[in-house]
Amino acid sequence: MNVGVCYAQVDRQLWMRLEVPDNSTIEETINLSGVLKLYPEINLSSQKVGIFGKIAPLDTAVKDGDRVEIYRQITADPQMVQRRRR
Repeated sequence: MNVGVCYAQVDRQLWMRLEVPDNSTIEETINLSGVLKLYPEINLSSQKVGIFGKIAPLDTAVKDGDRVEIYRQITADPQMVQRRRR
């Protein structure tokens, strides 16, 4: 299966496509991508992951064409950001 993996930091983004075996999980896909070696600060036990913007557990099976996303922790209060924009 061909899937994508993405991870974004404040100053740079990673987007890659890779082939994974059928019935691979989100966790297996992330491990196969090598993103954990590129970004050692990623902690899958505390950071949320998902597919196409929808949070999902690490044991969720991926489908051909899925985009696996690793989400960063929110560093700003969304209400404060909204107030600054006004």
